[in-house]
Amino acid sequence: MNELAASMPGFVSYKDFSSTDGERVSIVEFESEEALKAWREHPQHVMAQQLGRDKFFAEYHIQVCTPVRDYSYQHKG
Repeated sequence: MNELAASMPGFVSYKDFSSTDGERVSIVEFESEEALKAWREHPQHVMAQQLGRDKFFAEYHIQVCTPVRDYSYQHKG
């Protein structure tokens, strides 16, 4: 799914994190709500979500977020 998401128009980034207790967090960023909607409705993604519900996940939680603030720092030295 990562490759498919990365091929979608408006894709920005994908990051995946795991904790020692097995919890996982994936962050997929798109540049617009329209691009996110296209990803959410992509037939292969919809099939993968159903497979996840049927075979892999007892539960999951999805949040769709808008950044309140976005800034960075880069040391120049």
